[in-house]
Amino acid sequence: MDAAFTEEQQEIRRTLRALLLKRCGPDEVKAAVRTPPGYDEGLWRQLATRLGLPGLALPAAYGGVGCGPAELALACEETGRAVLPSPLVATAALAAPLILALGGERQRAELLPALAAGEFTATLVVPGGRLATALALTGPNDGDWAGGGRAGGIQARRQDGTWRLYGEAGQVLNGHTADVLVVAAHTGGFARGRTLLFLVRATASGPAAPSDTRRAGRAAGTEGAEEAHGAGASGGAGVPGLLRTRQTALDETRPQARLELRDVPAELLGGEGEGEGEGEGGDAAAVAAALAATGVTAAAVLAAEAVGAADAALARTVAYVRQREQFGRPIGSFQAVQHRLADLYVLLQAARSAAYYAAWSAGGGRTGGGGAAGAYGAAEPGVGALALAQALETLRAVAAEAVQLHGGIGFTWEHEAHLYFKRAACDELLLGPAHRLRARAAEEAGLFTDGARGTGRGGGTGGSRGAGDSRGADDGAAVSASGGAGGSTETSVSRGPGGGGAVAASREGGEGRAAQAGSGADGHRAAPAPPGAGEEPGRGRAAEAVEA
Repeated sequence: MDAAFTEEQQEIRRTLRALLLKRCGPDEVKAAVRTPPGYDEGLWRQLATRLGLPGLALPAAYGGVGCGPAELALACEETGRAVLPSPLVATAALAAPLILALGGERQRAELLPALAAGEFTATLVVPGGRLATALALTGPNDGDWAGGGRAGGIQARRQDGTWRLYGEAGQVLNGHTADVLVVAAHTGGFARGRTLLFLVRATASGPAAPSDTRRAGRAAGTEGAEEAHGAGASGGAGVPGLLRTRQTALDETRPQARLELRDVPAELLGGEGEGEGEGEGGDAAAVAAALAATGVTAAAVLAAEAVGAADAALARTVAYVRQREQFGRPIGSFQAVQHRLADLYVLLQAARSAAYYAAWSAGGGRTGGGGAAGAYGAAEPGVGALALAQALETLRAVAAEAVQLHGGIGFTWEHEAHLYFKRAACDELLLGPAHRLRARAAEEAGLFTDGARGTGRGGGTGGSRGAGDSRGADDGAAVSASGGAGGSTETSVSRGPGGGGAVAASREGGEGRAAQAGSGADGHRAAPAPPGAGEEPGRGRAAEAVEA
């Protein structure tokens, strides 16, 4: 891995940071989240047209810039620094990679150029708030998380040659304004149940129409103060049966919505041509693999975004403690405050390194623009979930300390510290918790597979069990035990130079000294026997060996 950024990557950071410093201060953020869409549409168009932000990781053949996840992560680090409310993550990190990976050529040609130009926005719709599960960040995504016939899911069925979706989903990122919905739905009933992805055009077709159509839809059903705070509802313009309601979220800078689908017409993602289900989009295994690969990129992008937010919160806190005086001196001069800030800095740099490595790995190890999008399966196992867990914990720690060190002003609505704290809490609720992300990363990396556990235990086909423990030379004993398929157990203990001795015991066919072997006749661990148990009354062989 080349840790140095290219000149192109540095230019992306500089240009985006300069623009956001002018257009996205704390006051502008608070004003934008109160608008019906939940973000500044003018700023979004500027980011799309001037910088090509939505198409940063899309191939040039579909109107994108042709870079990869590393560049998208750097851009999101800057948007996280400003706590920018925008549909960037939903469009560029969730929906667009799935359309690129699974969509047919017609679907790609119609949607990807419009997404790259910012004319369309898109999002991934996962029922039941199972976004982290669908992306394989907290567990395998090969189950029935999309519904499985239970309440709360989304069901897909064919009717007169058209797919129809029925169900509901909550916590959909930017779901109330997205022009294209990539919906995960369960189909096939109980016997042949599987999860597939479907496209719903939530606005009128054609790249030129969405902005006017979307404004008309919002004006029809999302007016007033209630809608600005998340209580309004609107239907998809021209889409019968689709009801979208903006939800009240803890973090208003990341708008979420609840979607209700009542026989909404949809098309199978990648199911073009003959059979409408014979393409790659109709293969449940391919869908699960594409979602998991998208999860790696999304985790790296979200980790970088959290790192940017944590960096900004720490910088604001350092600036505050330098000027806030108590007892006749700045509070930043107190050693206790300096220690707390130094610990936060160490956490931040570790999280930044993990996020950069995850983005580099998600791009298949490419450091520059090379059209890395769609290179599924190239990332190192578990790297995305691990980086996201590290970043979320870091943001939570930095935001909490920022509130504390700002004192009474830190938790007031007028201060910007609460923006970072709410972003940390909401992201962990949406994508975590961190311990599940770490557990999934360990599982993907093979740390907990048979024969590779930290305790040295492994399972065999005949019920065999092995345990290993090694100690240093000073107190050193090496202990091993194995149980064969026939119920035999064999134990050996050897002391190192500091312990000086060896003990060996064996049991065959359920006979012998089970206490010395450390295993009962039924294969369970037994309490250790005192030295010499089962030997002659005067002295046991173990004692003789130790004395020797």
